[in-house]
Amino acid sequence: MEALACVLVAAVAAALWWGTPRWRLRRALARPLPQAALAFLAQNVAQYRGMPTDLQDQLQALVRQFLHQKTFVGCAGLDITDEMRVTIAGQACLLLLNRVSRVYPGLDTILVYPDAFTAPRKEVDAAGVVHDAPRGLLGESWGDGRVLLSWNHVRRHDHAEPGAQNVVLHEFAHQLDSESGSNNGAPYLGSAESYRSWSAVLSADFEALRRDAMFGHDDHDDDGVLDHYGATSPAEFFAVATESFFEKPWALAARHAALYAEFLKYYRVDPRAWLPEPVAAPNAPWYGSVGGHGQWQ
Repeated sequence: MEALACVLVAAVAAALWWGTPRWRLRRALARPLPQAALAFLAQNVAQYRGMPTDLQDQLQALVRQFLHQKTFVGCAGLDITDEMRVTIAGQACLLLLNRVSRVYPGLDTILVYPDAFTAPRKEVDAAGVVHDAPRGLLGESWGDGRVLLSWNHVRRHDHAEPGAQNVVLHEFAHQLDSESGSNNGAPYLGSAESYRSWSAVLSADFEALRRDAMFGHDDHDDDGVLDHYGATSPAEFFAVATESFFEKPWALAARHAALYAEFLKYYRVDPRAWLPEPVAAPNAPWYGSVGGHGQWQ
């Protein structure tokens, strides 16, 4: 009897350990977002305002799960507010619409700085000597469950014209990229044919951007659609192109049709439906966002 009782106790403990997080998540998802949170989405996520009701509802559910599961930490004296949490969650979850997702399962913590921050780096010179080379950053995605963001630059996007930089989209695109096992510009696509098509299209546009960055005279490609930072590596190209897909969809579709078609298949939404088509003078360039060589695997 004692042995049976021990087995039962262990079974109950295991059920509680396994079931309690799921029960808490169901409770969190059942609670609607407060009106203040909905107002933050409408104010700070430009795409949200143009979405049909079903996608707005879907984004709200993703935001509820994100807020329930992720921890926000203020750095350099910053106090985290509800606006910060909802704004970052809303922009990050744009990338998950119409997809079966566990909502960034490898991510635990979002570190938010008031402004651009410095990260330690090491560089090796021509003589093989290692030097400290700290870098100023607006955001960074780490492989240990953390994303770092500058709130000033997240907020700056909120009040900018369409086409401004979106550091949240950029860093969370890196999170999606890493779900395939490495940051190489090829997130999980599901089939060999999808990878072949993705590799052919993105490799061609990446090489074109590298050439443009080498000989160009400004920060963007000749079309003003893709930031030259995307020429750094396939991973950065994917993140920069993701920014353009959600922030400048009309321009990206017009100037990089094959790339846009690949992103339509991957992200399963068409942001052109949410943002008005820009009005430009005939033959005017498209102006847009600011943001190792290799091949897509």
